[in-house]
Amino acid sequence: MINQIALTFIFLVAITLLLVFTEMIYRRLEIKGEITRKFAHFTATLSTITFPYLFEDHWYVLFLAIVFFLILYISRNGVQLKSIHDIKRISIGSYLLPVSIYLTFLISLKLEEKLLFILPILILAICDPMAGILGLEVHKYNHKIRIFGWKLKKTWLGSGSFLVSSFMISIIALYFNRMVLDVKTFWLALGIAVIATLAELISWRGSDNLFIPMSVLIVLVLFL
Repeated sequence: MINQIALTFIFLVAITLLLVFTEMIYRRLEIKGEITRKFAHFTATLSTITFPYLFEDHWYVLFLAIVFFLILYISRNGVQLKSIHDIKRISIGSYLLPVSIYLTFLISLKLEEKLLFILPILILAICDPMAGILGLEVHKYNHKIRIFGWKLKKTWLGSGSFLVSSFMISIIALYFNRMVLDVKTFWLALGIAVIATLAELISWRGSDNLFIPMSVLIVLVLFL
């Protein structure tokens, strides 16, 4: 128990320092809030991949989730953490991120399968920021997606990069989990990539931070 508390404290300090560092480079280098936000998202989320190997009880992860949810929520209208909140669009994604990480961890812990946490969080950590940056920052030959005349806020380049990167990550993760590269590995990876991309495509105001890992988790539970 002492080790678990120590690990919780280490993560608390580490993520806090990450937020401080992100705020510093935002203010001193005058980097866009979208970029520093994605950097913090990528780094913080990726660091939680170790949770299934470090924490034996979900209460420690719940404590971390509550702390950072409160920090992000309370700071939304203040001068602190502008590196996270200084974006032109309305988004609840930063608040949903700790909630999403906790729920994914809880389900994977109850079902006793680490991949149920690792793969959804990997896709959330890597593919989502990649799609966001490419979709927002690359304008040449990039257009908003239209479905039956309805213009979405997502772009072809952003969603395309999400689909390809999530497929590649799924192939690698499934291979190391099943230790076989067969037809099931390919179709399951493709199914995960398609469902996760659709979840990202239809989400709004940052809700993809919840929908993406939940959609991947559901596919894994049903077909793995």
